[in-house]
Amino acid sequence: MSALKPLKAPSDSDDDPCGLLLSRFAVPGTEVSTLPPVARIAWISEKQTVMSRPEPIRAWWVGLLLVGLVVATPCVAGDNEVYLGTRWPADLHQPIEQIDYQPWTSLLERYCDTKGRVSYAAWKSDAHDVRKLDQFLTQLSHAGPTLKSSRAARLAFWINAYNAVTIRGILREYPTTSIRNHTARFLGYNIWEDLLLWVGDQTYSLNAMEHDILRKMGEPRIHFAIVCASIGCPRLLNEAYVPDRIDAQLTQSAKSFFAERTKFRYDLQGRRIQLSPILKWFAADFGDTPQQRMEWIAPYLPDEDARRLATSGTATIGYLGYDWNLNDQRTLGTAASPGRRRR
Repeated sequence: MSALKPLKAPSDSDDDPCGLLLSRFAVPGTEVSTLPPVARIAWISEKQTVMSRPEPIRAWWVGLLLVGLVVATPCVAGDNEVYLGTRWPADLHQPIEQIDYQPWTSLLERYCDTKGRVSYAAWKSDAHDVRKLDQFLTQLSHAGPTLKSSRAARLAFWINAYNAVTIRGILREYPTTSIRNHTARFLGYNIWEDLLLWVGDQTYSLNAMEHDILRKMGEPRIHFAIVCASIGCPRLLNEAYVPDRIDAQLTQSAKSFFAERTKFRYDLQGRRIQLSPILKWFAADFGDTPQQRMEWIAPYLPDEDARRLATSGTATIGYLGYDWNLNDQRTLGTAASPGRRRR
């Protein structure tokens, strides 16, 4: 692909990534190793079909393996991993409070508008700004996640890390129409699992950042701040989250989220509330019961009628659809005010 694709970690079987999987199906007495990889798959599939009538499950498995290997490349588990940033030894780790987020803010101001839409085409075409994003990710790598830091600093760090890694992952694949084009469930690349950021001397996937770190911090508003590059997700703030303003920024992001009709609607006469499915997927983060969740979101709802209905305990709760299309200025237009354009 383009030069934007970071190099993957080397594999022990780069010349024949399918050899390890095929070895378990080899038939004694046959020189399978003399065949090229594709021929080996076809040969073994044919042999298994003939020899394993009493074992139909095994023949079915080989057929499934053949289809998977054709569709997914590469085919060895772990060979899909893509690394961002740099691994730093412990003596070079910095406290999270020392991370400078101005480079990330500058990029967001240039390429993200006030509705969270991103000009991916312009960003990808500017090699200088792609390098600036990579340099920012390398700066994040300097942080020592185990060093003592404030809760506000940790929240800001991991929200910015999540959003920056997501944007870098989309730029790597662009042009694309949805992040879901890059979330293979079985074999193949999954951006949420295989795109890894070095932080200190450990790597973190997007799923690890969200589920293992941010959600465990007990701050539900992170669900209105971390962005999956989709129309259905919260808007991407066109500035970095920073420790000294993180509470106000999270509050504003939550209010902006519920102000969108694609995320929240209510019918006062019909006593009905419709929510983004984010509130269903992560319901436990907002309370143990439906009423607790309604009371939690009430302060962020757009008007007094909505707040009163949410806390009444009489509303019927439903969920809206989720739009996985890319939050791309090129396809959505630029009706929103653009960010400030500056280097």
